[in-house]
Amino acid sequence: MAEAQIILSHSRESGIVAVASGEQYPWAHTALAESGFQRDGVWHLPADGTQTTVVDLITCAKRHRTSVHTSNRRFIGDAARDLAHQLPGHWHASVEIYSHPAWQEDLVPWIWGSGELGRAVQSERIPYAALLTDTVQGTTLLFIERPGRQLDYLVGAFAPEGLEEGYGDPHAPRSIVLPPFPGRAAQALTDRYPPSYEQAVHARQTAAIAAALGDIRSEHDTWQTMNASGRYSDATPLSAAALGAATELFLDHAWRRFLTVVDHAPTLIYRCRPTSCPWPDDTAALSLLADAVIDAETLIDEIVHGGSVSSQERNARAWPVIETWLNDGEIFLRQARVSAPHRRPALPVTAPARSLTTGRPAHRTTDRSTPTT
Repeated sequence: MAEAQIILSHSRESGIVAVASGEQYPWAHTALAESGFQRDGVWHLPADGTQTTVVDLITCAKRHRTSVHTSNRRFIGDAARDLAHQLPGHWHASVEIYSHPAWQEDLVPWIWGSGELGRAVQSERIPYAALLTDTVQGTTLLFIERPGRQLDYLVGAFAPEGLEEGYGDPHAPRSIVLPPFPGRAAQALTDRYPPSYEQAVHARQTAAIAAALGDIRSEHDTWQTMNASGRYSDATPLSAAALGAATELFLDHAWRRFLTVVDHAPTLIYRCRPTSCPWPDDTAALSLLADAVIDAETLIDEIVHGGSVSSQERNARAWPVIETWLNDGEIFLRQARVSAPHRRPALPVTAPARSLTTGRPAHRTTDRSTPTT
């Protein structure tokens, strides 16, 4: 393939639209500018009576070592906007241009999908795409032409806020194939994608909390052992000053890791229904855990808006909250796992808005010794 290419398609609003692509895409930009194309987000021929033709562009492009290709699809911006208008809720469509292949590679860590879309982004050349954004919930979907197919499209999600870099995530939802007809595409997306997306978000949030608690518990066990023995792990004697410093360091790490719990637990706790599961007596523990998160959110507000909370005060107030979660975290996790969203009946395209996200928090079982500062 040539080092610079121009891909032409037709837009309902802009007429002939051109996208430059290739490692030497500036050559294509030069050819487009010299041929009378104007750039307003994407290159297009102005509707002012210009006599520029595609033949003129091809002739000019040859001088700049650029090949010209005509797409048999309509401009992806039109396809994405038509789909956005059919989806329930409030969606905005925008076009992304990945002229240089390296720009496309930047997408890979952020695609949250286990299906064909992720494979295509990694292995196929995709010079342009569209983003579909839920302007209320903030969910962002990537919408591309399906490589190797004449008409179909692929759509999948970016990792949600707070769970960035979704590449390789085993909980990721599968991307889906959409037909070229906006109404049918919107119906397929509405029927099939939100349930799997919601289930995936729930599973990933649960896994993130489990991982955070596991890390804190492991470091706490190490601290307990060191505190009880009065020695480092290599048997070197531990002074009182060194123990105090080690305690502060542990509490600092525990607080940072616990922020993951604060981010994701409120939504998951709200979904838990202990009386409808095999462990109805978990209600009291869940209430304690919810109160602990509220205490942590209050502390975060004071830190962010007050700015007068010292690290020692923060650690002293945070530890009882964290310890509550260490003691009863397994109860929460088993409740969260049985309260995952289930697939719901399909909604008609004209149904009211339905979120693709689970919502976001406003903020970012043994007897254990309590670290003291």
